[in-house]
Amino acid sequence: MTGEAGRRPARVVVADDQTVVREGIVMLLGLLPGIEVVGAAGDGEEAVRLVAEVAPDVVLMDLRMPRCDGVEATRRIRAEHPETQVVVLTTFADDDSLFPALRAGARGYLTKDAGGDEILRAVESVLSGDAGLSPSIQRRLLERLSEPAPAPPPPASEPPDGLTAREAEVLLLIAEGLSNHEIAQKLHVSTATVKTHINNLFAKIGIKDRAQAVRYAYGKGLVRPPAD
Repeated sequence: MTGEAGRRPARVVVADDQTVVREGIVMLLGLLPGIEVVGAAGDGEEAVRLVAEVAPDVVLMDLRMPRCDGVEATRRIRAEHPETQVVVLTTFADDDSLFPALRAGARGYLTKDAGGDEILRAVESVLSGDAGLSPSIQRRLLERLSEPAPAPPPPASEPPDGLTAREAEVLLLIAEGLSNHEIAQKLHVSTATVKTHINNLFAKIGIKDRAQAVRYAYGKGLVRPPAD
């Protein structure tokens, strides 16, 4: 990789939609020992086609490109040509750029302020089976991994004693002191439907009147007593 005897240069394709940038990267790579540029692409579609044609070892991939962006091109290249590694070379180091690229299969990630030595190290690293990440990207990954995981949402509690969700809702409205007519208006159902729900929930929990329903709701913790 670095000019050692018997080791062929790494064959690299450059993908960037900005002509000046693309040509500058190609020129820089031409000065580096152990790298041979075998193609340059102006967008992701062209990058995928070039990989199929010239079978490079590594693609230096920009992210924001027309027709097919770098993330989608990386995904296709890694799926169709797993022997080709992808190192992202982009202006953007935000999470919305970094993590989709890594999930798509990129093994390296550099920003465009990287120097030739850093690009060479990244190419050598991914070809050796390691990750080719710039120090700033490594720090971001460590920061992200060290962030506390969000607490899982509390499990939805099932209504007690076999009550349906609607029967439990009616029970809570009874405990709030609403009449059958008021409950019907609140739930946008008929008074007859409310009566059916009440009869069903009374039968399930073994009570006979609304006062017992209120005590049941408080006893099961379905309703909190008002604070003093």
